[in-house]
Amino acid sequence: MKEFMDENFLLDTQTAQELYHNHAAKMPIIDYHCHLDPKMVAEDHQFRNITELWLGGDHYKWRAMRTNGVEERFCTGKDTSDWEKFEKWAETVPYTFRNPLYHWTHLELRTAFGIKKLLSPKTAREIYDECNERLKEPEFTARGLMRKYHVECVCTTDDPVDDLYYHQQVRHDGFEIKMIPAWRPDKAMNIEKPEFGNYVEKLSETAKMDIRTFADMMDALQKRHDFFHENGCRLSDHGIEEFYDEPYTDSQIDVIFEKAMRHQKLSALETRQYKNCFLTRMAEMDNDAGWSQQYHYGAIRDNNAAMYEQLGPDTGFDSIGEFNTARAMSHFLDGLNQRGKLTRTIIYTLNPCANEVVATMLGNFQDGSCPGKIQFGSGWWFNDQLDGMTRQMNALSVLGLLSRFVGMLTDSRSFLSYPRHEYFRRLLCNLLGNDVERGLLPNDRETLSRMVEDISYNNARKYFNFY
Repeated sequence: MKEFMDENFLLDTQTAQELYHNHAAKMPIIDYHCHLDPKMVAEDHQFRNITELWLGGDHYKWRAMRTNGVEERFCTGKDTSDWEKFEKWAETVPYTFRNPLYHWTHLELRTAFGIKKLLSPKTAREIYDECNERLKEPEFTARGLMRKYHVECVCTTDDPVDDLYYHQQVRHDGFEIKMIPAWRPDKAMNIEKPEFGNYVEKLSETAKMDIRTFADMMDALQKRHDFFHENGCRLSDHGIEEFYDEPYTDSQIDVIFEKAMRHQKLSALETRQYKNCFLTRMAEMDNDAGWSQQYHYGAIRDNNAAMYEQLGPDTGFDSIGEFNTARAMSHFLDGLNQRGKLTRTIIYTLNPCANEVVATMLGNFQDGSCPGKIQFGSGWWFNDQLDGMTRQMNALSVLGLLSRFVGMLTDSRSFLSYPRHEYFRRLLCNLLGNDVERGLLPNDRETLSRMVEDISYNNARKYFNFY
């Protein structure tokens, strides 16, 4: 029987072990999509205890706790203590067998604190106290944890109205780890939301210009886009339920924008026309600035009947929805490509059934201008676990070039999430090692080691132009 989570965790063969320990493990981390709080990095935040560091803002753990019957006040409540929240998480952990949280939890305890005990109600107090003692040490601050995990660069997720003050502060401090803003203009895209008008007013104030028309809003966003570029941004990100390809005219978009600003209800078609136009304009800005762009699609973020009713049943949430999305994705990317406006692009799907569709579709738009210009993004959100990451890499291997993959990211708000890179790298090495042992790949250690190091780090460094 193999020991749980030993040094060769997830590494089934000697080839996999050699590739991981001698190559993947030593590579720095470029975390090109995360949700860290820039203020914590700028102020080198000292965490008061493990609950703040580990459970504060971690919706993965909250989701598991709720599923385990834990009351909300022990997840996000204000009337419970940090110890009580931690205790409830410790009670939940033994029920997470075969959930990725069980692996993540113990990888984080081991890599950050050197704790090899399994978290449970029996060990909760001991682990809580031990972690809290370690958190008093200077190397366990926000910056200290980034150093501990050999992080070289992080990209936060930032709204166009953000002033980027903390990014500027980190840069002026001379902190050796790059913290780069990433452009996330979803609030300007989500025209169907009741708060859209208020957001436009805030954008107007930030850009210091009146916004009365859609063209005005684009001018304001261009102004902010330029500001982000001046502050090191080279990457955008968009959270979309699906892709859009509804035809539109400029006059139609003007009318749609005016209706939204007057708080008039938009039809599903009008919403989709606007989003198609908006995303197209954002993609053109990114291309002109030499940025890369990311699309995270497939997450229904407002799970209520009112939102579904407003968007209507023609949004692709049916049995042929994935086909409709693939067709819209193709039209959207092709429109940009035909005009020479398709920049480096990464697409992530929340639906693993779409892996082959996405991987196939993206191959249509590689143009030879750079290796892996159009990327099939790593297993995302509920797919960033053993099965999801393996399925994504298998689809990419069959339908693209795994060797040109830009690898993993944390997509996390926690400074303890960097072991997700280790998890990914172990799975990558295991995939390759198993193929070698089965005679499916040659035992060419030079090529294999270069491939592992490239996917772990080198490809991302070259792709994003952060340096």
